[in-house]
Parts: sequence; C-alpha cells; structure tokens
Amino acid sequence: MLYVVIIFLCLSLLMYVLLGGADFGAGILEIFTPASMREQLRDTTYKTIGPIWEANHMWLIIAIVILFVGFPPIYTTLSVHLHIPLALMLIGIIGRGTAFVFRHYDAYQDDMQKVYNFIFTYSSFITPFFLGLIFGAAIGGQIDPEAMGFYEAYIHPWFNLFSISVGVFTVAICGFLASVFLVGEAKKPKVKSVIIGKAKLFIVFTVIAGGLVFAASIIDEVPLVGLLLKEWITIGTLVLATIAVVVLWMKLKEGNKMMVRFLSGFVVTAILLAFGYHYFPDIIITKSGENLSVFNSSAIGKPIDTLAWALLVGSLFILPSLGYLIYSFQGSKEPNQANG
Repeated sequence: MLYVVIIFLCLSLLMYVLLGGADFGAGILEIFTPASMREQLRDTTYKTIGPIWEANHMWLIIAIVILFVGFPPIYTTLSVHLHIPLALMLIGIIGRGTAFVFRHYDAYQDDMQKVYNFIFTYSSFITPFFLGLIFGAAIGGQIDPEAMGFYEAYIHPWFNLFSISVGVFTVAICGFLASVFLVGEAKKPKVKSVIIGKAKLFIVFTVIAGGLVFAASIIDEVPLVGLLLKEWITIGTLVLATIAVVVLWMKLKEGNKMMVRFLSGFVVTAILLAFGYHYFPDIIITKSGENLSVFNSSAIGKPIDTLAWALLVGSLFILPSLGYLIYSFQGSKEPNQANG
C-alpha cells in the first residue's frame, strides 16, 4: 500500500504544477501584457482558467495531507526548516484569491481596482516563486537538522543561488503553461497574436531559466548536472522535452488548442520526470547526508494502509467531479461565469 500512497503523492504534485501553474501563470501574464490589452486578456483568462481556478489547490492539499499522515519526518523537516518560504507562499495564495474576488465582483469600480490588480498579479508571481524555492531547498543539500543558529537552520537552506534559480524556473514554467493554455481561446486576432507572442516569450524564458538552474547547481556545488547526464532515462526525457518544445513553437500559429496544451503538458511532465527519477526515492537532501526518502520516512502499518484506501476511494468521487467541472466551464458562454 506504500506504493499506492507514493503514486498519489507524485500525481498530486504533478497536477498542481500543471493546473496550478497555469492558474498562477494567468496573473504572471498580466505583468508582461500592455495595459491596453489587459482587460481583453482577463476576459479570455476567466473563461479558460475558470475550472482550473476552482480545483487547483485541491492537489496541494492532497500532497500536504499525504506528507502529514504518511511521511511525518519529511513533513516536520519541511515545516520547521522552510517555514519562512512556506509562510510567504501561503500569504501569496491567500492574497491572490482575495484580490481575484474583489477585483472581479466588487460592486464599485473605483481606484481600489488598481490595488486588487496589483495584489493579484504580483501574488501570482510570488507564490510559484516560493513554491519552486522550497523544492530547490529540499534537494539542494543545505538543510542541516543539527544546525543551532537561526540563520543556519532557517535561512541558509533556501537563501542561496540554487534555490532562487529553481524559484525563477518555476515562475517561467507557470507563465509558459498559462500562455499556451490560452492559445486557441482568444477570438479576436489581436488578442490571439499577443498571446502567441507571450507563449514564445515564455518558451525562451523557460529555456534560459533552466540553464540558470544548471549553472547555479555548479556554483553552489549541488551534484545535479553530472548525475543527470549519467542516467539514460533523464537524458531521454530531457531530449524528448526539447523536441516537444520545438514542435510546440511551430504549432502555436495554427491555434490547435488541444495539440499545444498536450505538448506543453508533456514538456513540463518530462522535466519533472527527469528530476524525479534522478532523486527518487529521496525527498529531502540534508547536509549531513542522511537523506529523507519515502521509504525511510514513511509511517508504519495502519496509517499507510488507511491513507491508501482513503486516497483510492476518494479518487472515485474527486476525478469524475473534476471532469464534470471542466466540462461545465467549457460549455459556458459567458467569460465572467468563472469564479474564485
């Protein structure tokens, strides 16, 4: 039953990156969109991101519950040593959701709309940045369970070039996913042209940010590049991701939304698979070398069995409901029916 829990953990993290990434990326796109086009972009975004907005944090909650119940040492270590970026990420999630509601449903369209727009867009940037930073800190090897000083225990594990570069890479992926998800939804040629331009911009940004991650790993002496290039599965998945990016670039103008969405999802999944295969079964790489994995940190006996059955039974209700939610929104004719 442990493998059932591990599979659900991996799938929930993947779905949060794909769907939550597209959601956060919608706000990131506004930062890079001319002011004259932002209103039209929002109308397209509300309809496209609506079902994703409704359900994306479910995947994060599932992952947190799995770690809390199934892998207590991992949950504790993350909560203690990375509590600062975790708190900032949660503040971003709350601020973004609140700003979305007020800017979309406020009865008075006054100057406060500028405040709501500011909070929404920059929370959309900050939240995935800290999410990626947390992931970088977990695998960066700077978490020291024996650290005594405040800086060494709670700042240094995430305040380093490698973790920051992973945060920037995550922001790039979110913008990439959102822009590609919007291709095919825009009805006006001018809006569609802007979205395609942003998609190409974020493809380039993602490639550059990925290179920054590799450069930072060398500078901070994180054993990433050398080990990745020694494993044929990681090399193969990265090559396939590169090919998919090239094909995606050529297909953007055609406006085939299903094709470009599939390719963008494949690219991100392949990247996560490469990193996941490289580090599995470890979740946290510590400075002492005593890494925390899904095997040496798992709960024993009944908790894992109960959690596995709860996940299996729960999926029978969650997945059909999510499918119907997406179907309902796709059938909606009014962009403003999407809510938060």
